[in-house]
Amino acid sequence: MIKDVSKNFIPSKNLPVSVKTISIPFLPLVCSIGALVLVILIATGIGSVKINPLDTTTAIWHGITGNLSSTTDTIIWKIRLPRVLLAGLVGAALSLSGLAYQGIFRNPLADPYLLGSASGAGFAATVVLIYGGSSTLLAQIGVPMAAFVGALLSVLTVVFLARQGTRLHIVALILSGVVVGSSLTALTSFMMLMAREQTNEVLAWMLGSFSLATWAKLTILFPLVLITFILLFILSKALNLLQLGDEQAMQLGIPVERLKFILLTIASLATAAAVSVSGIIGFVGLMIPHAVRLAFGGDYRKLLPLGLIWGAAFMILADLIARTLISPSEIPVGVITALVGGPFFLYLLKRRSF
Repeated sequence: MIKDVSKNFIPSKNLPVSVKTISIPFLPLVCSIGALVLVILIATGIGSVKINPLDTTTAIWHGITGNLSSTTDTIIWKIRLPRVLLAGLVGAALSLSGLAYQGIFRNPLADPYLLGSASGAGFAATVVLIYGGSSTLLAQIGVPMAAFVGALLSVLTVVFLARQGTRLHIVALILSGVVVGSSLTALTSFMMLMAREQTNEVLAWMLGSFSLATWAKLTILFPLVLITFILLFILSKALNLLQLGDEQAMQLGIPVERLKFILLTIASLATAAAVSVSGIIGFVGLMIPHAVRLAFGGDYRKLLPLGLIWGAAFMILADLIARTLISPSEIPVGVITALVGGPFFLYLLKRRSF
């Protein structure tokens, strides 16, 4: 039986967040941005050829000015920097989506894959990886596009099943997400059993990787992440009010059902975009939002910018570990986030009373 834990979501000292005038904390924001820049420089410099931060910065500047004059410049600009920045964008997207989902469900255990987006993306990607060679249409669609569409369709299916008139019931959403996600996972497993020669390729994609990062993927994902952040930040006050409960939010003039639908749409688009370029990387959208909330309280005007930065930094570090721990081989980055996220999830369960 699923119980309402919304009363435990935001400590009472943070309520009502809507009536407080709380600006974005300047010092933590500046420190977080500085830490992210440092993480980017360090991660970009570490690899089979180690490059110090000063040379890394110089190479990045040469790339910006269009003057790639050395092998170091080429390594940084064409191989490492796209991967590092893509990891950061995916981490930011999943963190923002996790914040939105936890706000909608008023539950710190909610994550971006709650409504089956991961299962939908995995199913669609598996179809393309297994049958794409024998189908011109599937080959043209490609894995990223198929994963994006599959993630969105699974979420839309869950919303359709859970919607009762004009209302979106939280329990119905969760149960529909479990059913749809489990069904798609079962179909994916069946296809993998029927086509065992492609199993390793499918598993490698589903565990997540940034090895195929390109500037083209960055140019697609960056605007989506930026738009997601802007829209969520515009809705941050409404998200704060939503934490008071549906009835109180409605009394304060918030169109609760419409807000939930808009937030689900924004978060699902960001999640689908992230999954399409990286595969399924778990726990980021669960850990980072909760860590930021523990550090800075429940005001979404603080949580969104800091969550974006922390999510980006965490994913870059996770990818750095994944590609260097057993170099020259790579560990799927989803394995690293799961090894960190599993204990963190158990910590959340342990410290909360249900």
